[in-house]
Amino acid sequence: MSEQLYFRHMQEGDIPAVTAIEQAVFSRPWTEQSFVQALQQDTLFVVVLKDNTIIGYCGMYCSFEEGEITNVAVMPKEQGRGTGRQMMGYFLGQAQDKGISRIFLEVRTSNKNAIHLYEGLGFRNCGIRRNFYENPREDGMVMALVY
Repeated sequence: MSEQLYFRHMQEGDIPAVTAIEQAVFSRPWTEQSFVQALQQDTLFVVVLKDNTIIGYCGMYCSFEEGEITNVAVMPKEQGRGTGRQMMGYFLGQAQDKGISRIFLEVRTSNKNAIHLYEGLGFRNCGIRRNFYENPREDGMVMALVY
């Protein structure tokens, strides 16, 4: 039996929980201040909750009808359960409602699970950025989704 997930737009009060997930998942995590600043700009950030606890989030900067996804993360103990796919489905629906018709992101070339997720959502590889990531240094795959 799958557990009930709840999706909503990120609020400033969510930042400490989101930052904790960011630190658990990424080698170069955003700070709380980075999230505060992002929420003050033209962005779309959503969170996913289970049992009233934030277990994932994703966000993107918006410019006219384009978006650049900056963060996608699910708490490590919650990964592999379809949470990311459900969250991204909700997120992409919110992006369409906002009038976004082209979305870009970068992903580590070694992150096969994320690449598979994004491809399943319709994203396509449109190039490689050499040495894009640090800790460890690695190429980034640029992916795009066009509606």
